[in-house]
Parts: sequence; structure tokens; C-alpha cells
Amino acid sequence: MDTIGLTGMRKGIVGVQFLFVAFGSTVLVPLLVGLDPATALFTAGLGTFIFHFVTKGKVPIFLGSSFAFIAPIIAASKQWGMPGTLAGLAGVSLVYFVMSALVKWQGRRFLDKLFPPVVIGPVIILIGLTLSGSAVDMAKTDWLLAFVSLITAILVLSLAKGLLKLVPVICGIIVGYTVALCMGKVDLAPVAAAPWFALPSSIASFHLPSFSWEPFLYMIPVAIAPVIEHIGDVYVVGAVAQKDFVKDPGLHRTLLGDGLACLSAALLGGPPVTTYSEVTGAMSITKITYPQVVRISAATAIVFSVIGKLSSLLQSIPSAVLGGIMLLLFGTIAGVGIQNLVQHHVDMNRTRNIIIISVTLTMGIGGAVLSWGSFAISGIGLSAIVGVILNLVLPKEKENEA
Repeated sequence: MDTIGLTGMRKGIVGVQFLFVAFGSTVLVPLLVGLDPATALFTAGLGTFIFHFVTKGKVPIFLGSSFAFIAPIIAASKQWGMPGTLAGLAGVSLVYFVMSALVKWQGRRFLDKLFPPVVIGPVIILIGLTLSGSAVDMAKTDWLLAFVSLITAILVLSLAKGLLKLVPVICGIIVGYTVALCMGKVDLAPVAAAPWFALPSSIASFHLPSFSWEPFLYMIPVAIAPVIEHIGDVYVVGAVAQKDFVKDPGLHRTLLGDGLACLSAALLGGPPVTTYSEVTGAMSITKITYPQVVRISAATAIVFSVIGKLSSLLQSIPSAVLGGIMLLLFGTIAGVGIQNLVQHHVDMNRTRNIIIISVTLTMGIGGAVLSWGSFAISGIGLSAIVGVILNLVLPKEKENEA
């Protein structure tokens, strides 16, 4: 076989491997919020292709299900049902479009002024902590399975090396699922009955989301944190690939591509997508940063999405197994928020910073609700808005605390 053939084969193998790095997180989000995991795989693959088209095929980024929207989707679905929630998720794309236009017009410094670490840090913490009660509720249905999954994920995260270290979620679910099988707590009848090939359920029964203003406005503030995360990830990917993607193809293009991908996911019944740092980590380890390799990952995700038995198998995972993973996952997200504050040297001795962080966290964790008429906004969305407003109105000068 010639060198070109070997190179192509290696790219294909690595592309599939990159998908497995992102696979666990991509299917976990829909499993937790009540969406179809096969649809999430399909929209992740499609969204990645859209992103690469908008960015001229230059940026090696994979888009997968966003954890930032787990709590908002669950809360919104209780108020407006899943059709209304999916319509609300279309509002996420609007935030990306506006930010893309602002970056094109004003540059990144404008976003840094509007959303500094003192605002983004507590919002990320809230994303992790908001569903801590749900994680415990799922785990306590069978503490043994939950702890098996949790301990496995912790061991892989702490002790594993290379690519294995990047898939603690998959490892935890596999071990927990295996134990559940041995205990007779998995019903495989639906898996046996499922067809080998089938369109994802949300796509097979496609219909436009039921639009209403309430969930649309509810979801918009939640998108602030993923947008900031997106900007950071583009810089990280550029460092790994040793290219300046902020200049070429431009940050405005990457934001636009992510926004269009989120819109397509909402219209097709999938969760919002975001840039996946797991795949960036895999690129750093393998030293392979070809964008076409990531597109192979996207194509593989679409192929996997039409395997009916795989979708049925994913939906047979016991809730306790997922709960065990959530115990680690949500705490880890909250830790990222704390890390964001530390890395950006947010001075906790400053009264201004303490006020912003305290009010944001208290309103989010305490369940504050702001309503007028039939509309209400609460949780992460309301807290994010309050944090932004406080940052803009509280004076920065004459801060004399030591």
C-alpha cells in the first residue's frame, strides 16, 4: 500500500478514535434530559460539518452535546414541555449570532468587558451545582451501581494515561452497566427488538418546535457561559495546532458556525452543541490536528446515529449508573468555575467582586424567580443576567480594600 493510502487509513482510525473520546459526553446529555441519544449523535455530526463549512474547513473542532444546558432543559421541560423547550433552545443560536457580529464589529475586548471572569466563574459554578440534587436522586435508586460507576470514573481520571484518561465517562458507564447486567437489572428485550438500522426518532418524526417567547427568553442568558467557553477553546485549539484561528478564519466565523450548529440541533430535536475540549486533548496527545480527521469523527457520529440497536442499548442504561457519573460530572463543572476565578486572579478581597459572586450564586442556588404576567425567568439564566448587570453598574474606582 502506498504512503498516501497509509496516511488516509491512519486519519480514518484516528477520526473514529476521536469520536469515542467525545461519545460518552455526547450521548450522556440527552440521556439525562429525556432526549434521543441517537438524535444527539446525528446533530453533533451535522453540527460539526456546518461548523467546518462556515470556518472554511480550517479549524479542527468537534461539536458535541453541551452540559451547560442540562439543568435549563430539565427545568424548562417541566414548564413548557419538550416541544416548547426545543423552541427555546433556538434562542441559544441568537446569542452566538449577536456575539459573532459584535466580535466582527468591536473585537474580543468588548466581550471581555461585558463578561469578565467575575461573572462567568459563578455562572459555571451554578451550571455544575444546580442539578446536584438530581444526581443524588438518580444515584440513590441503587447506590451500589452508582458507586461502581463513580469509582471507576475516578480511577480512570486519576490513574489512567494516554487516550484512556480522556474517556472516564465511558469507562464508568461500561463497568457500571456490566455490573448491572450481572445483577439482572438491565432489560435487554427492547435492544433485541430494535432494528439494526433506523433513523433517530426525533428526525424520523420531524416537526418544527412549538415556538413561544417564554422558553426562548429563558434560554438566552444560559448561552453566555458556553459562548465564553467557545472563545477559550478556540484559543486552546490554536495553541495545540500552532495556528492563529482567531485571525484566520476569525473568531466571528467560529461563533457563527457554532450558532448555526445549535440552531440545527434545536430544529432536529437534539441538545445544543458546543466545542469539545476532550477532542482537543486527544489531538494534543496524538499530535494529529488535521481538520479532515475531525470531519471523519463527525461522519462516524452520523453513521452511529442510524444504528437502532445502539440507541436502544444506550437507553437501557440504569439511572443509578448515570447518577454515579453525574456525582462526579456536576462537581467537576463547578470546579471549572472555581478554576476560572483562580486562573484569572479574581481578587476576592475586593468588595465589588464579592458582591457579584455572592448575589449570582445565592440567586441561582436559592431558586430565585423573576416573573411578570405569564412569563418567568429563574435559575442560571436569571443569575447570569444579574451578574452582568452588577458588573456593569458597580463602580470599579476607589477600591481601597487590601
